[in-house]
Amino acid sequence: MKNLTMKHLRYFETLARIGHFGRAADECAISQPALSVQMKELEALFGAPLIERGPRQIRLTGHGEMLAERARDILRSVEEIGEMSRRAQGSFSGRLRIGVIPTIAPYLLPKLIGELTSKMPHLDIWPRESVTQSLLADLLGGQLDVAVVALPVSEPLLHEEPLFDEEFVLVRPLAEANLPAPPPEDLREMRLLLLEEGHCFRDQALSFCNLGSKPPRDLMEGSSLSTLVQMVGAGIGVTLIPEMALDIETRSAEVSVQRLPAPRPTRTVGMVWRRSTPLNTELRELVRVIRAVAV
Repeated sequence: MKNLTMKHLRYFETLARIGHFGRAADECAISQPALSVQMKELEALFGAPLIERGPRQIRLTGHGEMLAERARDILRSVEEIGEMSRRAQGSFSGRLRIGVIPTIAPYLLPKLIGELTSKMPHLDIWPRESVTQSLLADLLGGQLDVAVVALPVSEPLLHEEPLFDEEFVLVRPLAEANLPAPPPEDLREMRLLLLEEGHCFRDQALSFCNLGSKPPRDLMEGSSLSTLVQMVGAGIGVTLIPEMALDIETRSAEVSVQRLPAPRPTRTVGMVWRRSTPLNTELRELVRVIRAVAV
């Protein structure tokens, strides 16, 4: 197909993934009209409609779905060629795009970036915080090099490397500090504060409380662990947070912290990357750095 460029493919893949012209244009760092022009050019080159334009979002046509899949493969291959070049230079250098889920990022990234800056000064760290499904999609599409998430993710194209295990702890109002730690079945009867849908930590907490995928009607939600802890401090309910978040999230809230009775809820934090990446050796070195930082 004459005059097809990598720019066309990158812009189209971004639009296909996000499903919205405005947000896709922001990610591509161009204006929305410019993105629209690029997509019209691509449709003209392809010779068939690729996008159904709606008032709030776009949908891909059948041709668009096929092209999006092939574009992801091509872009991923181009990224891997770049990774091969970096490895050939003999040092772990250049841009490292690392995704981290919101219940890990604020507590791990500052220490990790400081350590990497010291030990791997040739790396240019590009962090991104998002929920697990978004990070995995970007990892598979070649927009990220590695992600730190809760395991398992069970994606055949991705390698999973466990980093450490951590417990969940119960946060309750300060007035309840002297009460005994409740078993999981009692948590089901309390007003439980959890993260919004889309966060894997929410699903893990619901599973521990044996609430399945249908939480109680009086469940209250927040967009961050900080919001949940502050709501607990106001006496609204109780919540579970990962152990790594304790120091930061509880220092300015009137709350008490309790470890739950055995078997205590835990999660495994790990790194995932594409099995096809040429940077396996370098990423395993990154695993060692993160394990040291997390101790």
